[in-house]
Amino acid sequence: MPCGEDWLSHPLGIVQGFFAQNGVNPDWEKKVIEYFKEKLKENNAPKWVPSLNEVPLHYLKPNSFVKFRCMVQDMFDPEFYMGVYETVNRNTKARVLHFGKYRDVAECGPQQEVDINSPRTTTLERQTFYCVPVPGESIRHKRSYEDDEDMDLQPHKQKDQNAGAGQAGGAGGLQWCGEPKRLETEASAGQQLNSLNLSSPFDLNFPLPGEKGPACLVKVYEDWDCFKVNDVLELYGILDASSLLDPMECTDTAEEQRVHSPPASLVPRIHVILAQKLQHINPLLPACLGKGESGACKLVSGFMSELSPVRAELLGFLTHALLGDSLAAEYLILHLISTVYTRRDVLPLGKFTVNLSGCPRNSTFTEHLYRIIQHLVPASFRLQMTIENMNHLKFIPHKDYTANRLVSGLLQLPNNTSLIIDETLLEQGQLDTPGVHNVTALSNLITWQKVDYDFSYHQMEFPCNINVFITSEGRSLLPADCQIHLQPQLIPPNMEEYMNSLLSAAVEDDFVEMRKNDPQSITADDLHQLLVVARFLSLSAGQTTLSRERWIRAKQLESLRRTRLQQQKCMNGNEL
Repeated sequence: MPCGEDWLSHPLGIVQGFFAQNGVNPDWEKKVIEYFKEKLKENNAPKWVPSLNEVPLHYLKPNSFVKFRCMVQDMFDPEFYMGVYETVNRNTKARVLHFGKYRDVAECGPQQEVDINSPRTTTLERQTFYCVPVPGESIRHKRSYEDDEDMDLQPHKQKDQNAGAGQAGGAGGLQWCGEPKRLETEASAGQQLNSLNLSSPFDLNFPLPGEKGPACLVKVYEDWDCFKVNDVLELYGILDASSLLDPMECTDTAEEQRVHSPPASLVPRIHVILAQKLQHINPLLPACLGKGESGACKLVSGFMSELSPVRAELLGFLTHALLGDSLAAEYLILHLISTVYTRRDVLPLGKFTVNLSGCPRNSTFTEHLYRIIQHLVPASFRLQMTIENMNHLKFIPHKDYTANRLVSGLLQLPNNTSLIIDETLLEQGQLDTPGVHNVTALSNLITWQKVDYDFSYHQMEFPCNINVFITSEGRSLLPADCQIHLQPQLIPPNMEEYMNSLLSAAVEDDFVEMRKNDPQSITADDLHQLLVVARFLSLSAGQTTLSRERWIRAKQLESLRRTRLQQQKCMNGNEL
């Protein structure tokens, strides 16, 4: 069996070791799962696993062990695969037994071919999910995926992964029997695009506009009945780098194959070894918040002792954000903690949709308020309720029977997402038929906490748990559980400067908190350095004001820089 380090870079070697020891005995599959479970229990082991949410695909080593935090956007039909198959050497007639699990194509050595009529061949079933990054996930909760920023900070990882990618399946690589190995280069990806008529940009089917990150075809081998559409999952599995199957060998229609078998360079495959349904995506909380979890109980008991001052601080901050209106701030806190805890017949209990009326029209107030809420919740989306958006955006997911897939819509969101609807942008105009349907869909979401997906011949009801907060000038056109009229206690002459001053206060609070935790960790000079880095970081992104995201990013950069210097100092034994 490969050495201990190989479980990250060569997981198929680990699987091969268990298969060789146990043969066709099904216990080998359970031992594989237990092996990786135990590995991930080691100190900080999950942090060693490259994440598709953080690392661009072209930096990941083919056939390596990866993780992916995602939402199930669609579920394809189950597919059959050869769980165990036998190859025959054309010269010596020697027979070798292979496993087909965790791979898409059969592995053959030189002069070998698959004996499809072998009595030892076992056909099994697996489920394929189409998964996308969690829609609307807060920038605080996901690493900076865009612009390959993280890879610039990790040259050692970049070097290793590029070397692995350059070999493209050297150890444990997969190939068709009797055919030369095909590397996944840009040229081959281009050929795949042409063969699939993908001259136009491939639609990754993200529910929300502007989303970034990879979509993945996820192959699940055990307990797939436990998962459903819109579930948020954390997956650990093997990144498949095999070439695309020959379109001529597929019986699907051209459009269906375009969707179900896109190039792996666009939509990678993950063969799942471990999968967990996430109750939440807040990295500051334990993954499991059940009553029997000791870690969760300790966290809650420790937090309860600090709850009163934390709430008072949050109330004060939101009061400033709401222009001095403490009553509106109280109701905003109530809204933020609301959730559907049960359903009585069709009535969802626990929802608390708030309509904040009296918001300034044609100002940046609602935009800045959304940015503040964005930092308080794990996932959110701001819907600008204009006539054009209501008439042209797709709110309801619908089934495309030609491509045999579920086409996403704005309301295909995971539970506990905050949906902020901005009605202050609504002007006079005519809603057409799609616009009326969209308004109806929003009303049903707010009232019944459900979205009726369109399957052409019928509608299918999908229950949800979406927190809806409506900002409007007058009373909202949409239903709400509670309306509160904003009464500003101050009218700042420059709304932009006032809202940005809240960020300045947050920066000061950060500094105080860092000093409190470790007085030696940061000085006034360090704070000045942080502010300089944050300023230039904002300018480099074309922003003239400092946002919370750029401040957090600046702290990350400085932390990584200091860590690297400290590592170099320990290595050389000299002061730098």
